[in-house]
Amino acid sequence: MSSLQALCSGLPLRPLPENRGRRAGVPHAPVRTPGLSPAEEKLALRNALRYFPPDVQETLAPEFAQELRLFGHIYMYRFCPSMEMRAYPIEQYPCRTRAAAAIMHMIMNNLDPAVAQFPQELVTYGGNGQVFSNWAQFWLTMSYLSKMTEEQTLVMYSGHPLGLFPSSPGAPRLIITNGMVIPNYSSRTEYEKMFALGVTMYGQMTAGSYCYIGPQGIVHGTVLTVLNAGRRYLGVENLAGKVFVTSGLGGMSGAQAKAAVIVGCIGVIAEVDKAALVKRHQQGWLMEVTDNLDHCIKRLREARERKEVLSLGYHGNVVDLWERLVHELDTTGELLVDLGSDQTSCHNPFNGGYYPVQLSFVEAQSLMASNPAAFKHLVQESLRRHVSAINRLAQEKFFFWDYGNAFLLEAQRAGADVEKKGANKTEFRYPSYVQHIMGDIFSQGFGPFRWVCTSGDPRDLAVTDQLATSVLEKAIEDGVKASVKLQYTDNIRWIREASKHQLVVGSQARILYSDQKGRVAIAMAINQAIANGKIKAPVVLSRDHHDVSGTDSPFRETSNIYDGSAFCADMAVQNFVGDACRGATWVALHNGGGVGWGEVINGGFGLVLDGTPEAEQKARKMLGWDVSNGVARRCWSGNPKAYEIICQNMQEDSGLVVTLPHEVADDRVLQQALRP
Repeated sequence: MSSLQALCSGLPLRPLPENRGRRAGVPHAPVRTPGLSPAEEKLALRNALRYFPPDVQETLAPEFAQELRLFGHIYMYRFCPSMEMRAYPIEQYPCRTRAAAAIMHMIMNNLDPAVAQFPQELVTYGGNGQVFSNWAQFWLTMSYLSKMTEEQTLVMYSGHPLGLFPSSPGAPRLIITNGMVIPNYSSRTEYEKMFALGVTMYGQMTAGSYCYIGPQGIVHGTVLTVLNAGRRYLGVENLAGKVFVTSGLGGMSGAQAKAAVIVGCIGVIAEVDKAALVKRHQQGWLMEVTDNLDHCIKRLREARERKEVLSLGYHGNVVDLWERLVHELDTTGELLVDLGSDQTSCHNPFNGGYYPVQLSFVEAQSLMASNPAAFKHLVQESLRRHVSAINRLAQEKFFFWDYGNAFLLEAQRAGADVEKKGANKTEFRYPSYVQHIMGDIFSQGFGPFRWVCTSGDPRDLAVTDQLATSVLEKAIEDGVKASVKLQYTDNIRWIREASKHQLVVGSQARILYSDQKGRVAIAMAINQAIANGKIKAPVVLSRDHHDVSGTDSPFRETSNIYDGSAFCADMAVQNFVGDACRGATWVALHNGGGVGWGEVINGGFGLVLDGTPEAEQKARKMLGWDVSNGVARRCWSGNPKAYEIICQNMQEDSGLVVTLPHEVADDRVLQQALRP
């Protein structure tokens, strides 16, 4: 029996696998502090043991109880597979359907140690973005997928495989919900307890939906963000000699160093966790590393003078780096930084997402576990210092933006000076990158479209790169608006640069930003290439949840919607349902993601292209809805670019009929009508 066959045979019980505990030399999630009562601890243990028959519960109960006390959660380390976790070629999975094998391919990629942030804790990225809550759920899910037919759907409740249920070939093979907690109980405190009890889970965005493609996904978004920041804030196309300072080299944030090199600037990225920094350096994503702040500043100056392309990792706290840049400005008059942001996991600031400047990394981890209240106090003090330094630099020609990680939101809650006078509650002194940089892109229907070649063969990925490039070049040749041409041109450049920079980590995947027409055309070209044998195996289409229609997030994706609906989640929920009934192979709906638990509702999908006419039909219908839903919502909120796109789409598709907003009377008429 092969290892994959064993992995699909259900929980290994007789004999039980050896309990090897936490592996040394592997990054591990911070200790959680759920604050369970004795009765709740008993319930957590009971909930974990119900996955196992009575004859092994006596053996497992003490070790599960110990995990709960030591780590704040029952991960079931005994059941962490000994085989290599990676995205194996699709034909190696023992399944009855290609769709199930494709889902397995994606799940195992999310847990690949080269991809996952904390693989033994089943965390893919973001510090707490879970694929599953425990290893029993992984084994059961793999077993169900291996048995599933085209007339069954696997239902997942926050990591828990509820079971296979009869459905139809046109229905999704998998439906995932993560963190669907009643709104009045969707607080961080309640979450920590419910996660410890094993009844809910924070799936981030693409962790719990099995659609993560490694840091490449955020590399592309960061490339576009920094390019467009240069255009908007600095008025330049060429970023040579410009300095971009930020923090984070862990999961998604690990992309920042590579993005800086691709756009041709100098990227200085601070990281407190040496293991994360070393990992990115060994992967070739980070050119140089230093733990000396004097050397860091010296190297920055040299690169700036020579207009050298550089990614420099500083092993230390980013607050020290920002304060040193202020010191240099105040003592020499020299502004050494042009652009800045932050990619710490600030959506989870008190459980390892943000480390306070007052403590070393090890000291912080210890205090986080032993005295959460004291740790929180230091984090908030650190955030105030962090913002204070940025505010001083921003008095000069320096531009900062929030990267959608809840940095400014948490800084505000900590009492930092981030207020924007006269603004609504989703706006701060510094813009979200959606508000200033990406918002108009979403309004035009552009967002992070991606695909995965399930053969695992780089040659298949090369074929898809060529196809996507040809599709975009032809669209430009046929004639498109200047704004659309700019996006297509940036993405053609991206694809060419991506192949040069060895961006694949884990599965053979690619991402680009495209609108509805581009996504459908690329999907059609890939499906035809599979049918013709140019691509050897099915290709999974997907996207980041951070997209045109997938996410309702008032401090990020929908922060530039000003009709009062930014805190409403109809769009994301409708998208989840609409994708399911238009042909998606699987769909997911999550609470949390990006800016944190209780702050956002988001969803995603996977669609397997297998070269059949049925796959083509599904792709046309589903991708059309998946984009036009969000454009229509932005149109109704009063966005003129979205209005133009929807009107154009209705002319081209008689099946699309959208309620268009009328122009509303000017303020004078409104004020007169509201006069007492």
